[in-house]
Amino acid sequence: GMTKMSKSKNNGVDPQSAIDKFGADTVRLFTMFAAPPEQTLEWNDDSVAGSQRFLRRLWKLATDNRQRIKAGATQLDESGFATCQDKGDETCRREIHIALEKALQDFEKNQFNTVVAACMSILNVLSGDNISDGVLSEGISILLRLLSPIAPHISHVLWQEMHFGDDILQASWPVVDTKALQQSSIEMVVQINGKVRGKLSIDANASQEQIEALALEQENAQKFIEGKSVRKIIVVPKKLVNIVAN
Repeated sequence: GMTKMSKSKNNGVDPQSAIDKFGADTVRLFTMFAAPPEQTLEWNDDSVAGSQRFLRRLWKLATDNRQRIKAGATQLDESGFATCQDKGDETCRREIHIALEKALQDFEKNQFNTVVAACMSILNVLSGDNISDGVLSEGISILLRLLSPIAPHISHVLWQEMHFGDDILQASWPVVDTKALQQSSIEMVVQINGKVRGKLSIDANASQEQIEALALEQENAQKFIEGKSVRKIIVVPKKLVNIVAN
């Protein structure tokens, strides 16, 4: 049940009994996730169990993939960044670094509850299929460092087990790869006379001329332009290309 803890009602939860039952990391994680430090905490066994599930999932993911994570660590550059093998890797790295950027901003503001949320979303990304060893290794290394002030024991043990180093407290704080935040390609809608006639996957840094040329070359566009003359092409950046023809 959800009741506020108070001295008058004498319904406080003894932290030690909770720690005995769930483990210190789970209790710390729950405590920071449930409420910002200055607010009253509502103790809730279900949420505590949720915090414990998260740590178990992290433990399982790391230990099940120990060899892959060690192999992936050898592929990281001096900043600890992985090289993307494919589109899937790019998407994963973008999501990881978006979460990391938010977590680092939240640490500055002492908003630990949202830091935990960022850790959870990174774990979700890393639990996906078809992720390369390098990106898995980079992601786990970021996740463990973000988690180390909040759940120090599991972070320390896994840091050693994954061969990242002897002591996570000696590790540098993770940094955001600003390149990873940029989308390499975007989808644009192609319209002919204001009607949607197709889509275009295009380099995020493509020039207006390149976008116009690619839109005109598109098979479907060609079909609708046939026998007409193109009067003008309107490009709405990152959204659509409208070819006006009659």
